[in-house]
Parts: sequence; structure tokens; C-alpha cells
Amino acid sequence: MLENLDLNKKLSKKEYKELTDRLSPKLAALQRTCKELGIPIMIIFEGWGASGKGTLINQLIRPLDPRGFQVFTIQKPNEEERMRPFLWRFFTKLPAKGRIHVFDRSWYQRILDEGMRHGMEKEKRMTAYEEIHSFEELLTADGMVIIKFFLHISKEEQHKRLKNLEKNKETAWRVTEQDWKKNKEYGKYLHISDEMIIHTDREEAPWTVIEATDREYASAKIMNIVVACLEQAVKRVRGERAYQEEKKRLALQEKQKNSQTEQKEQTKENELEKISNQFRTGVLAGVDLSKSLTKAEYKKKLKKLQERLRVLHSEMYVKRVPLVLAFEGWDAGGKGGAIKRITENIDPRGYEVVPTASPNDIEKAHHYLWRFWNKMPKAGHLAIFDRTWYGRVMVERIEGFCTEDEWKRAYSEINNMEAHLAGAGAIVLKFWMHIDKDEQARRFKERQDIPEKQWKITDEDWRNREKWDEYEKAVDEMLIRTSTDYAPWIIVEANSKYYARIKVLETVVEALEKRLHG
Repeated sequence: MLENLDLNKKLSKKEYKELTDRLSPKLAALQRTCKELGIPIMIIFEGWGASGKGTLINQLIRPLDPRGFQVFTIQKPNEEERMRPFLWRFFTKLPAKGRIHVFDRSWYQRILDEGMRHGMEKEKRMTAYEEIHSFEELLTADGMVIIKFFLHISKEEQHKRLKNLEKNKETAWRVTEQDWKKNKEYGKYLHISDEMIIHTDREEAPWTVIEATDREYASAKIMNIVVACLEQAVKRVRGERAYQEEKKRLALQEKQKNSQTEQKEQTKENELEKISNQFRTGVLAGVDLSKSLTKAEYKKKLKKLQERLRVLHSEMYVKRVPLVLAFEGWDAGGKGGAIKRITENIDPRGYEVVPTASPNDIEKAHHYLWRFWNKMPKAGHLAIFDRTWYGRVMVERIEGFCTEDEWKRAYSEINNMEAHLAGAGAIVLKFWMHIDKDEQARRFKERQDIPEKQWKITDEDWRNREKWDEYEKAVDEMLIRTSTDYAPWIIVEANSKYYARIKVLETVVEALEKRLHG
């Protein structure tokens, strides 16, 4: 594809000025509109060395309010970044709603650079393409606008520009051995770039190849594409909002019209729900909650397991194995107690416990996975999440904090995230702390009666009990749809706190033994 493009396209100075004079105010207005509508935007620049990425980015952002955008230059990963999953450094740079983030190089760097340096194997390239597709699909499904440019110049043009850069003392530092290697092996880099564009050119995040020989032509084309993409995004969001408002209005009219028959219909729906529940695939109903340990058995096992975990925790640091532990469960299910028994005998410099509350305003302005990616452990470290990204398919689903489409989509999004963590070498274990309704009531009452435990109980905890059946249905679906070989769910029979804590410790120790000692 790339070798067949006409790279001699040009614009005169006059044509360029006329176009930019018309497009610049449009772009500035669109930035303000996108901010008002809460549309996040990522603009990606890839291409040949000396193809003019820096200059063209500068020309694109001139009309913009600098308070509303940020430019990132992506270099080779530093030591901190190499100790994280590949996509971590890009997830942590996601723009909030209404902001624009511009990337000089991006997540495509790995394919382009590794392909040149080491001849990346085809199977590895295909895996990278699939991970990138999942990443971009996840973002665009949540409303992100992704605009991708590949700046293309000929071998001769690149050679000439590299020579000119080297002649000038102020710009010579910008020319690297890798740039000259790519020029020398132009055909190889062209093939890699061509394959990359073909495999990652998707409707939700398409590539635009920019003929970058003439700077004026390239700049005008980029600005024109950005304006068109943002106009389309604004139209889509306004259309969706108008549709939702009309839907609400019609629903209200229908409710008022049918208020007399509403109670009868609700009764029928409840009866149908009871019938359908008989055929629901369930997990929790079959859990044996009578399992227990005596205090003596517990103490004996606890000491041995904690000592073994202390040794394994040091080994995983030396061997650079990251460990992610995710805890979910019923209120008063014993998450805190289990977490404490994991951490109380290991080096505090090597772990972080991440308590997850309702998202704050900054977190709400980002993709729902953003705040969790920011806390993922680097190689050799442990991250323990007390409540997790699964809130999307439980609390947010049941309380109406997200749409049905959003929580249904989340299963595959979460599976993809966990697959990426596992693919980067992490051990991922997820615990559901399971108790029955009577045990929960007993623990709630105990918390109310004991002054030093009263901070643990809230009115919301009692309200959530009223929706026990809804939550149980959601949890069953979550367990079935997101328990995988690379990130399994472990259901912990937690009516007995002693038994639950030991089962959690045994599971963690076993997983570390398997990874570290084969």
C-alpha cells in the first residue's frame, strides 16, 4: 500500500494559508465543544524519522487552548516502564473527558522498533496487534476519539532530511543510528509499517496516511482530518443525548398512561423472574459454607503459611514476578481479615493494598479501568485490591451507575485487561469471599454492638441486603464469565473466618510455588 502512494502532493503558500485560516477557528471551537460535551480525544503520530512529526504537531496545536491539551513524546521504555505491562504507560496517560492528548509515537512503537531491531516473530506481532485492537476498542466504546496518522516520505527524502539535521549543531542530536538503519533498510521498515497499518486499521480507530514531503500539504491535511473527526464525534454525542432524552420522555408518557395496569404487569414480571431463576446457571448456591477450622488448627497453619509466604515474596522480587490479588465479596465477608493475614509478615516495601471506594470526580472523568491501571504492580511487587474493577458488573450494574450496554461490554474488557497482565508475567488471583445472609446479619449486629467496630457498618450496608438476590445473580454471572485459566476466581467459604483466611493463604502460596519453582 505505502509504496504506491503519490508522495509529491503539494500546496502553494497561498492555498495553505486559505485552508488554515478557515480550519483553525473551527478547530478551536471544536475543542471548546468537545470539552463541554466531555469527549476525550487521542491523536497519534507515527511515521518515518525526520518525517516532521514535531513540526506538524506544533502546527496542529497552535489554534488550541493550551490548558486543554497535553503532548507526550514516547521514547524507549525506561526502567520503571519495562517493569510494568506494556500498555500500562499508555493507560496511565489517557485523557480525561473533554481533554486532548497528542502522542509523538505511541503503543505502535513496540511493533515498529522491535520489528526492525530483532525481526519480531509473526506470532508475536499478531498477538501485539490483537492487544492493540482490544485496547483501542475498549477506549472508543467508552467514547474516546482516536485519530491515527502515519507520516510517509520516500527513502531519498528521508536521507536528505537526516543529512540536513546532522549538519546543524542544534538539531544533530535528533538523528540516531536507528534512523540511519531504517533509511538503509527502508524496504524492511516499509513492509513492517504496511503490515501494521493493514492489521490495525479499524472503523473505530482508522489510520490516515499523510504524504509528508510537502509540509504545507501535510499540515493542512492533518488539520482537515482532525476537524472532520471532531465534527463527527460532536454530532454523534449530541445525537445520542437527544435520543436518550426522547427515550426518557416517551417512557415517562407511557408510564403515566399505563399507571393503572403497572402493578399487574410488575406482578407478572416478578412471576416470570422467579420462573427464569430456576433455569439460571449458578455457582454460589452450591458452595458448602459449613467448612471450618478450630482455633488451634488455624494458628498452626497460619504460622507455617505466613513464614512460607514471606520467603516466596522475597523470591518473587528477585525473579521480578508481579502478583495481583483481587478481593470481592459480600459486605462483612472477611476481605480485610484475609488481606491482613497476607501482609502482616511480608516486607512492606514490596506490596501495596489498594482500597477501592466510589470513584471521585477525577476518576469519573476517565475510563473506569484507568484508576486500576494506575495501581498495577511493577515486576517483583504485589498489589492487593480491596474491591476492584468488578464493581462495574456488580454495584454499578445493580444501582444503575452505568448503562446495560456498558456493564455487558465490561466482561470482555476485563478479561482482555487480565490477559494482558498475565501475558506480561503477572500472577492474577481473584477471591470471592462468600458468606450466607444469616452470617452477614450476625456480623452486622456485632459491628453495631462493639464500639471499636462501629466504623465498619453503614446504613448502605443494610440497604444492600435488600438487594441480595439481585447481587447473587450478578455475582454468578460475573464468576462464570470472567474466571479464566490466566486469572481464576477462587470462591472462599467464609462463614468460618479461620477457614477463609487459611484458604486464601494456601491459594497464594500454591500459585507462587508453581510459578517460582515449576
